[in-house]
Amino acid sequence: MKNDFNIVKRANSYPDGIKFKYSWRKYQKRILNELEGYLNDNHLHIIAPPGSGKTVLGLEVGLRLNKPTLILAPTIAIRNQWVQRFCELFLQVKQTPNWISTDINSPKFFTVSTYQALHASCNDIIADNISEIANDKELQKQKIQNKNSLKSQQLIKLLKKQSIGTIIVDEAHHLKNAWWRSLTKIIRALNPTIVGLTATPPYDVSYNEWKNYLELNGSIDTEISVPELVAEGDLCPHQDFLFFSNPTIKEGNEIENYRIKFDKLFNEIKSDKTLAEALVKHPFYQTPRQSIQQIYSDIEFYSATLIFLNAIGKKITKEHLAIVGDKKLTIPELNYEWLAILLTFYLYKDDRNFSDYESHRKLLIDKLKRNGAIERRTIDFINNKKIDSLLSSSISKLNSISQIVAFENEHLRHDLRMVILTDYIRKEFLVNAPQNNLEINKIGVIPIFEQLRRNNDQSLKIGVLTGSLIIIPVSAYELFKEISSKYNIETISATRLKFDSRYLIVNPAKFKHHIVSIVTQVFEAGQIEVLIGTKSLLGEGWDAPSINSLILASFVGSYVLSNQMRGRAIRTDRKNIDKTGNIWHLVCVDNTLPGGGTDMDMLRRRFKAFVGVSFDEDVSIENGIGRFRLPERILTNRDIQYLNKEMLEVSSRRDKLRVKWIEALKNGVSMVEEIKIPFPEGDYRRTKSLYYRNTIKYLSGFLGAGLAAYFTEALKGFGKLARNIRSLDDIYAALLIITGVGVILFGGLTYKTFRLYIKYRDISKDTHKIGIALLKTLVKIGVISTEYGKLKVVTTIDELGAIYCRLEGGTTYEESVFIKSLQEIINAVKNPRYIIIRKSLFAFYFTKKDFHSVPDVIGMNKQNSLYFESQWRKNVGRCKMVYTRTIEGRKFLLRARMSSLAAQFQDKTERINKWR
Repeated sequence: MKNDFNIVKRANSYPDGIKFKYSWRKYQKRILNELEGYLNDNHLHIIAPPGSGKTVLGLEVGLRLNKPTLILAPTIAIRNQWVQRFCELFLQVKQTPNWISTDINSPKFFTVSTYQALHASCNDIIADNISEIANDKELQKQKIQNKNSLKSQQLIKLLKKQSIGTIIVDEAHHLKNAWWRSLTKIIRALNPTIVGLTATPPYDVSYNEWKNYLELNGSIDTEISVPELVAEGDLCPHQDFLFFSNPTIKEGNEIENYRIKFDKLFNEIKSDKTLAEALVKHPFYQTPRQSIQQIYSDIEFYSATLIFLNAIGKKITKEHLAIVGDKKLTIPELNYEWLAILLTFYLYKDDRNFSDYESHRKLLIDKLKRNGAIERRTIDFINNKKIDSLLSSSISKLNSISQIVAFENEHLRHDLRMVILTDYIRKEFLVNAPQNNLEINKIGVIPIFEQLRRNNDQSLKIGVLTGSLIIIPVSAYELFKEISSKYNIETISATRLKFDSRYLIVNPAKFKHHIVSIVTQVFEAGQIEVLIGTKSLLGEGWDAPSINSLILASFVGSYVLSNQMRGRAIRTDRKNIDKTGNIWHLVCVDNTLPGGGTDMDMLRRRFKAFVGVSFDEDVSIENGIGRFRLPERILTNRDIQYLNKEMLEVSSRRDKLRVKWIEALKNGVSMVEEIKIPFPEGDYRRTKSLYYRNTIKYLSGFLGAGLAAYFTEALKGFGKLARNIRSLDDIYAALLIITGVGVILFGGLTYKTFRLYIKYRDISKDTHKIGIALLKTLVKIGVISTEYGKLKVVTTIDELGAIYCRLEGGTTYEESVFIKSLQEIINAVKNPRYIIIRKSLFAFYFTKKDFHSVPDVIGMNKQNSLYFESQWRKNVGRCKMVYTRTIEGRKFLLRARMSSLAAQFQDKTERINKWR
């Protein structure tokens, strides 16, 4: 094949002879074989995880469409990767041909740019002499719009001149609204074929945002899941591991001091007579009936006011309970969250009614700031930036890294290919002196390098790769020079570390475009065994298939980026068919909080995007942190040591990891999204056993024995009474007396037995019925377009009492919107347009009421909401729907917010993906 592609033979087509140098994977071959059918709507939309080969697939699709092509990527690194992959894997050339451009303002036959560059090219907002029109906002706005429109037209003209007929959008979930608008202008003008590729579709956005996403990419043509790719051998068997640490003594003391401050502050504010006076004088408390419209507009503040005043001993009158709509309502206890809501309103949202307390409000703001309880007008008595930073960047994580590296090296030896990704370089820890004895008190590339270097008693080959700093072992220098020569780089500027002659610092100035590739090849060859780098350079778009261990020492909580970073370790390696990947996540536990603190919270967010095998004996494949089956609380150092020991032991059994994947893959055929509603009262099996086997059994037995004894005595008494019975009326009177005494003695026990039976019945049936009503409505209103007969609501309950509900038979989006809507119904009521008040009457005297939100996608339209109400009646039971934007509706909403039985599930229901 000719490798000279500098001249395009035909202006509007690719040169002859371009071909992918490797064989296609099964899923890639299937998509390419079915390409014509997918392109019926002039769109191809593919979802596949990192490491699945989306880039080369996109390039092949562009090649087969054979039109001038524009590729848009989220970052410069990924932009460059597209060009590199095309040249290396298709053209098989080292020099980029002159018909390939990375400048959107100078497009060629094959142009690769970023979304941001395209948006900037469309929107030049610097107006001429803008100061002259600064006072005329409408004129200024119009001039900017005209200027931007002109810029857009100029770009469109350039792209039309190149006859751009294919646009490939890579990781389109990155698109911001403004970028989306700019791209939409281009697409409408060019009418090209759109190829959409993403690893993480934005299922969690609003309905309108999702419609925008589909308008750009087209409906999803195919979605490839991680388990499918592992089954096909396109991704390696892999496992995530958590490694826990406590804050250092210094960090722990700082956190504890904040807790003491917050607690003291809480009690001081609770005792603040001026605040209490201001609240008592507020119309909400003084004249609630006259302020009812305002109350229902600010329900949270009104609720917080009642809770605060009740906590300091002020009587909550029947008038207020009548407004709430529940005279038997138990006022919740005052806590940090309710006080934060109260103070936010008092300090920032009601200047008119609190104008007499301006000086007090300013003093209180200063007090909150001094104690770290306020940040950008957000009040929080639990966390603040300082606590978050202490946990996320805790120095204890350096020790965690050392333990993981030592353990992995012990088991893999020279086969170890570990990458450690973090956020900052921290060059200040690299000294120009014979010794480096600096205290390591921050996390970054150089601190991690130093931590490992100082404790390197196993002759580990450690390297550093960042955009501005390269460190390699001296032993790797010869290979480094050899690889560099392939890029026509003969002169290398390198100096030894002054404090450790085993390492070289390489000046990357001459290697600007090739340094990442050169160091990567040195790493792949094993001359670097542990490579430390920044997430910005290596986290997205970098490829080193030999990685078999990855430590994510990044503080970033974005599950999109963290999923991209994780994708570095799960790729297969052609040179090692038995490769398995361990991915390590570091977490510093705040043992002053039940949930473990913000570092644990960030980990929970991250794991929404991570799919892997569970730690159960009956192994399953699912996303979320739940697959680790962690204890509810991790508080003591003993807890942490036990969990870390377990993680290390499991990580060493790489041979069993492959077997676990094989076993887990047998349990399903595809990934499905479902809602999980955990059992609300701790240990389900224990509770169920207690109530069913013990309480109900004992109550029933006691009730039966009592009734037997009672009737025995009653018969004796009846025999005595019989002597005095003279008529039928006397018999009825005697039986009535006996029955009445029986009800008094045993009615309470009977009622308790009945209540326990009702409470612990299989509540999954309720969820299933709600799911049916929801599904019928979504189909009716057109949100779900698949025929109802092809769809099925599946509801199960596991041995831990958790309810799972999912939709089968729909598209990926339809399953997702169903789960999202069901979650809105089940979670505690927030601020919906309509609420459903559920009523069930059993045995004529046992009544239960509950409140549920009508999902936003339904509630935006009255007719749709009425249809949902009718389906609820048919499938779930008696109900009443209330529009909450009226005074009467606000009354119900307030009551729902304060007393909804669904509140027990608040923030506990979760959307998970499971292999079924």
